[in-house]
Amino acid sequence: MRPRLPAERPTEPPTGYKIAHPVLSQDGTRAGFTGVSLGGALPYGVLDQASCVYGRRHRPPARLCDCGFHCVHERTAADALRCTAEHRTALLLEVSVLGAYIRFERGFRYARQRVRTATAGPCACGATATLLADAGWGRPGWRALAPGCAGCARGRTSVTLAEFARLAGEGLRVRADGGVPAETVTELTTGTEMGVPELVAEAALLQARLDWFQSQLARLGDRGTGGAGKG
Repeated sequence: MRPRLPAERPTEPPTGYKIAHPVLSQDGTRAGFTGVSLGGALPYGVLDQASCVYGRRHRPPARLCDCGFHCVHERTAADALRCTAEHRTALLLEVSVLGAYIRFERGFRYARQRVRTATAGPCACGATATLLADAGWGRPGWRALAPGCAGCARGRTSVTLAEFARLAGEGLRVRADGGVPAETVTELTTGTEMGVPELVAEAALLQARLDWFQSQLARLGDRGTGGAGKG
């Protein structure tokens, strides 16, 4: 006989942490998340029910399967996953573990969840994220988004953090963490990277371009004069 694990009956849903990529529906009317591991092909909502990714007819979390939502106990453990290159633009989620669950040493595997808070990291330029913009990839019917600032996201499909929360519904809170104000990034870019040698080189380049334009204008002027005489 296989020994049974002790049953837990918490007075309130356990809290867990995970990372996921924010997604926006193709028509821009719905928002959700897509995971970074096994269930990444199946976007989910703020309040959602897990399903078996293998298509088996059992209710997650089945003991002999690895289906169901996954999360870890510690916020720092989940945040550490965003250090890898492929997860840099993922959001840090705080979730409520609902329904049946299996407790492991580092986290839970469970049937249902509610995403309470989503935290976006800084834009790739270092500015504090003010919106979520098209990341350049997605799932069928869904665009993946990444934290960004207004300057870097110009021309791409994007939504503000508040708009994403509204589209996702269910009381989701979305906030930004890390980075510096966009104005500071601009000042650093224009003030620190351009020293005296760089400015001298830039001036020389501009002068060379000006000389080239003047020579082209002179040639066009000569052609115009010649054409007028023949006419």
